[in-house]
Amino acid sequence: MFFERLSYTWELMRASGSVLKRDKALVLFPLFSGIACLLVLASFIAPLFVADTHWLRASFEHPSQQQKVLAWVYLFAFYFVNYFVITFFNVAIVACAVSRLAGGEPTFGGGLREAFSRIHLIAGWALLSATVGLLLKLIETQNKKVGHLIASVLGAAWTIMTFLAVPVLVVENKGPIASLKESASLLRKTWGTQVVGNFSFGLIFFLLFLPGIFLFVLAATVMAKAGAMLGLMVLGLAIAYIVILALIQSALHSIFQAAVYTYTQGVTDATHAFPVKLLRDAMYNRA
Repeated sequence: MFFERLSYTWELMRASGSVLKRDKALVLFPLFSGIACLLVLASFIAPLFVADTHWLRASFEHPSQQQKVLAWVYLFAFYFVNYFVITFFNVAIVACAVSRLAGGEPTFGGGLREAFSRIHLIAGWALLSATVGLLLKLIETQNKKVGHLIASVLGAAWTIMTFLAVPVLVVENKGPIASLKESASLLRKTWGTQVVGNFSFGLIFFLLFLPGIFLFVLAATVMAKAGAMLGLMVLGLAIAYIVILALIQSALHSIFQAAVYTYTQGVTDATHAFPVKLLRDAMYNRA
């Protein structure tokens, strides 16, 4: 049964890959998302390094109530900006994937325009996601073991409940609460696909990441025995492999997400962009 599901999910990945082959520019969305997230992280970390080091050390060792509140506000601001960036590019790629699955001819610029036209909805979803993220962090800090376990369970439930929130936002132009409700209402029909798909996608890409780990080990060995120059070349190859694989994984996951939502809306795969039988089997036979 395990290997049957793994094989089945591989077919889903291949179907998602066929869409990505037709629209290779889709991989640019996770690329720019990753770059933007790094810039956001740097912009929030940099002020901490230029702040008064004595004050900063004292605030970590013996924080006052005001400093604690400021720290949580700062963390919430980081969560909001980060989720905004991630959601913006997710909306763009899902909009392109939905367009392709419906028989359209999406473009990179078109995806960005679709995201910009929903900027207020994206901000609302980022605000909701940041609030949930902060609450989970608060739960986690209450107790290292129990709090972490509870936060992990609630976080996993949130991920499943919001699996189709972005497609709902894209297609139906609904706000954050309405998108969350619609995504949760579709959970009964799609939960088997989500669980099997997310687990199997993760497992397959974990196996594909192993050669990258091998290259990192090889780079360290080469640096120690054959010189730094050759070792750096191998290290660069390892980094490039991991980055490219991560971008492909992100793009395929968004296409799969769009395909699941599209099928729930009764689209019958008129363009053959995504084999509808795979999704039908996922919904009803393999849950």
